[in-house]
Amino acid sequence: VHLRYLLSAEGDEFPGSRELGRHHGHRTTLSVPLLREGDSIGVIVLRRNEVHPFSERQIKLLQTFADQAVIAIGNVRMFEEVQAKTRDLSEALTYQTGSANILSVIASSPTDVEPVLKAIVESACELCEAYDAVLVLKHDGELWVGAHQGQLPLNRTKWPYDRGSVSGRSMADRLPVHVHDVSLENTEFPIAQEMSNRDGGRSVLGVPMLSERESIGAIVLRRTEVHPFTEKQIKLLQTFADQAVIAIGNVRMFEQVQERTKELSRSLDDLRTAQDRLIQTEKLASLGQLTAGIAHEIKNPLNFVNNFSALSMELVDELHDVLKPTALDNKTREGTNELTQMLKANLEKVVQHGKRADSIVKNMLLHSREGSGERRPVDVNSLVAESLNLAYHGARAEKQDFQIRLDQNFDPAAGEVDLFPQEITRVLLNLISNGFYAATKRRTEMSNGYEPTLSAATKNLGDRVEIRIRDNGAGIPADVKEKMFNPFFTTKPPGEGTGLGLSLSHDIIVKQHAGSIEVDTQPGEFTEFRLILPRTSSHSKVGTIT
Repeated sequence: VHLRYLLSAEGDEFPGSRELGRHHGHRTTLSVPLLREGDSIGVIVLRRNEVHPFSERQIKLLQTFADQAVIAIGNVRMFEEVQAKTRDLSEALTYQTGSANILSVIASSPTDVEPVLKAIVESACELCEAYDAVLVLKHDGELWVGAHQGQLPLNRTKWPYDRGSVSGRSMADRLPVHVHDVSLENTEFPIAQEMSNRDGGRSVLGVPMLSERESIGAIVLRRTEVHPFTEKQIKLLQTFADQAVIAIGNVRMFEQVQERTKELSRSLDDLRTAQDRLIQTEKLASLGQLTAGIAHEIKNPLNFVNNFSALSMELVDELHDVLKPTALDNKTREGTNELTQMLKANLEKVVQHGKRADSIVKNMLLHSREGSGERRPVDVNSLVAESLNLAYHGARAEKQDFQIRLDQNFDPAAGEVDLFPQEITRVLLNLISNGFYAATKRRTEMSNGYEPTLSAATKNLGDRVEIRIRDNGAGIPADVKEKMFNPFFTTKPPGEGTGLGLSLSHDIIVKQHAGSIEVDTQPGEFTEFRLILPRTSSHSKVGTIT
């Protein structure tokens, strides 16, 4: 727009410019618009105080300047937009890096939530430009500090879970709570007000930690000046709260899996133990039936061997008496006497081994026979003490030089157990005798300084009672331990053991009394048998071993 003379008739169309010209004294004006994509974004105006119109060249030059101004303004705006996008991208990258770092900590610490919570408050404090960050967890109606990071002091570790604190309010409403200046909120947030007066917090932001729509805690950010948090910072803090919930859930899930794994492991161990006992019981039952049949078949001919051997010994003596008055030369008599003595010695060996065979057969029958006696309540401590005393005096009667230290540790609360006393006494005598044998045998193999020792102990286990028999003998090798409850298995020299003692003991404890028998041994150190007996039983009064 070119006004050659502002006060002439051509200026009537621009009363505002005419009035301005009269006031400032200019008479000629030239206006060129700043056009960007067809839209006017500004104008360049030239003025002269005298009537002196601008030339065409000057008009075109001003249009060039206007175009250059539009380009310059566009460049500045574009630069500012690029700068803003760069800031946004940098901020987003920083936020994503912070979140990624926390996810990395979560992945590397599946069993411990403390490092994760610490990393969260550190990132929240730094990325949200807060003076401090506090993460609290709900426990028994109170909020406990789980992690803290920042310059502001935290003079308490817990506070009530109610709406008087920013953390409590955000958890109750399950929404972020943003207080621009907590010092002005006397009635709304009394706990936050009190902490502000003491610690200096002004702007406060609290975000709940939600697990399945239930608040389990909160993260609180504080600033010492009135400087509200941005929407981006609020959303970022919500992301941190979600990550804290994931970390806590992972740890809880891991603990549940661990506990379930332990339960399954215990169940598997119990199942294997029961399976082993079942196999052993079935094996012993089959062997018991087999040995019972064999023993019955052997018993009758064995009785004939024993009886006629003893009778033949008497006949030898009678033959010797008959030959005494007979007139025989010395050589014949010496030969006759020698033959009768040899015959008698041979018969004595037959009688000796016949009696041993008879003992084996009796044990075989005992292994499969019906139990005898009444099942009745018996004081366990008295039963173990009597068995220990009986075994000791029996060993002393057999060997006058027998010496061993006896330790007794009886639990007064062991009380009574419903059992077959004769059968349990048989088990205890067997175990104690085996312990005597192992301890005294080791003494013969050791130098001075070794003292044979056997200990007997009881313990109350509630609805069960434990009996322990322990010796400090040479222990039991692993290969022997696997077979020690098998019938006829023995490590004693021939003539000293039948191999039925532990097998019979297993039957009495496991099958007749529904208990358990366990062995703990360390070769060269000790052997300990652990008997577990239930206090009561649903079995009938007459027990059986089959």
